[in-house]
Amino acid sequence: MVPATLSLKTRILFLAALLVVGASLASWLAFQALTEEIVERWGRQVAEIQVRYDSARLLQSLEREIALSRQMADSVTLVNWAKNPADEKLRAEAIRQMESFRDNFRDKSYFVALRKNLHYYYNNAANEFAGKQFRYVLDPGKAEDAWFFQLIEEGRDFHLNVNPDVELGVTKLWIDVLMRDDAGQIVGMVGTGLDLDAFLQNIVDIGQDGITTLFVDYNGAIQLYRDRNYIDFASIIKPEGQKNTIDLLFELPEDKRQVLSMLSILKKDGGEVGAVESRFVTVEGRKQLAGVAFLPTIGWFEITFLDLKTLLPVNHFLPLAAVFLVTLAITLVAFHLFVRKRVLQPIIDLGTAVEQVRHGDFRLPTLAKPDNEIGRLMGHFEEMADALKASTEDLQRQVDERTLDLHRLARVDSLTDLKNRRGVDEVLAAQIEQCARLGSHFGVLWMDVDGFKAINDRLGHQTGDVVLRDVARWLRSCLRPYDEAGRWGGDEFVAVLSFCDGRTLQMVAQRIRCRVEEESRKLNVPVTVSIGGYLVGPKDGLDRVLHQVDQALYRAKEEGRNRVWIETEPAFPQKGHE
Repeated sequence: MVPATLSLKTRILFLAALLVVGASLASWLAFQALTEEIVERWGRQVAEIQVRYDSARLLQSLEREIALSRQMADSVTLVNWAKNPADEKLRAEAIRQMESFRDNFRDKSYFVALRKNLHYYYNNAANEFAGKQFRYVLDPGKAEDAWFFQLIEEGRDFHLNVNPDVELGVTKLWIDVLMRDDAGQIVGMVGTGLDLDAFLQNIVDIGQDGITTLFVDYNGAIQLYRDRNYIDFASIIKPEGQKNTIDLLFELPEDKRQVLSMLSILKKDGGEVGAVESRFVTVEGRKQLAGVAFLPTIGWFEITFLDLKTLLPVNHFLPLAAVFLVTLAITLVAFHLFVRKRVLQPIIDLGTAVEQVRHGDFRLPTLAKPDNEIGRLMGHFEEMADALKASTEDLQRQVDERTLDLHRLARVDSLTDLKNRRGVDEVLAAQIEQCARLGSHFGVLWMDVDGFKAINDRLGHQTGDVVLRDVARWLRSCLRPYDEAGRWGGDEFVAVLSFCDGRTLQMVAQRIRCRVEEESRKLNVPVTVSIGGYLVGPKDGLDRVLHQVDQALYRAKEEGRNRVWIETEPAFPQKGHE
């Protein structure tokens, strides 16, 4: 309360002081709330970007090794040997095949375990076990060998396993793939391993202050973490309750529930591409933002902890706060002259702009800035708002670009750069819908590289990959600019010809067949293709299209391969072959 004996001037100054103190306190609280909200919003966007980036780095490191392991498991030579391990001729041929795969694996190592005699074969990058790849016999009574029998019992075709091999004296991230014969019976297991220490250093322990990355399996057991003491080695053979799970990192029960809840939500989403959950938790006594994503291709979760106080300290905003407080102090002297026009109204306008920015609205009105410190403060705020807007837009652009990249990766075959099966399905669905709407026709060509398995067996998978890339290139060159080409899988390719009639379909199919045959003659590996085609009408559905074109391809092969067989509707009686 202002004393009654003071002059009006003193009273005004005293009131001004009270107002300035009150405004300073309110502004400081608003500043703290605003900066905290800005940092939190920025942190959530960074968490999503960081999670997707870390996930992409892990998958990039593993997907090629997984694909090679699957190819190794499908090797006819290894399967035949696994069924007859006592045959020395098959054994010698199988070892040559295993060594060829060793050169392709990034770690230059492999393992093969046979179910029939429980023999375990291994060789490493130093070729240390050349000529003596057989290392030991798996024992169902040994705990260290239980992984093999557990995976066989569960029948899991693919599994990632972080485990030390006592016999070999190595600790690796193992990629395990089951070998099956033609009847689907399990005859063994193959795979490769990645050195755990190197993998942790390159993928997990990135050396960035304030960012911690780890990976857990589907049940929350820790698989990759910078502190090896937390890694749950040999998770598959441990009963629930004895595993090192993610909740070991948290002291507060609420934090454990938060993280387990995020894992549960992502499981229910079924591994939706790009889905990220984020919550605040306390790790090692510090409040951190946890971002979680599910990686369905390997069945793991990626978890990133961001220490926002380390990444974006609040003291970076203190210069703005200092400018604001200094300006308020100066207004104490001129308050009685600039109560409304020069002080009050600009502060009200600035407060409105602060509120807009706090709610994420950067469309600020033109501020009437007086030629004093408040005006300069308003200018600083506009610059800060512009900087925050640019930063937000840049982060959103990065998120959009990453989303587009993930969308493209999900629809493009990495080997041939054609559309993959999912991409072809989308093209077919769009064409069928357009065909039904316009009453038009389009063509589908289904082609298969003749004798491709023999090429792989005789010349190796690397040569087979070169052949597939060449066929994809020749296929693209034979299509019109608005046609689509894709790789259905293995050595099967698909071409979708928009607005097509029977004659065009026949002509393009023959052009592709001839082009492949002629171009491959110039190379060391002559190649031919069998092509089946179908002219799709307005009433055709996807199932009928796939059935008809599959039948056409079958007829082309039945006619002796290197043939074209076109199935058409009755209105286009061009059924036949050449």
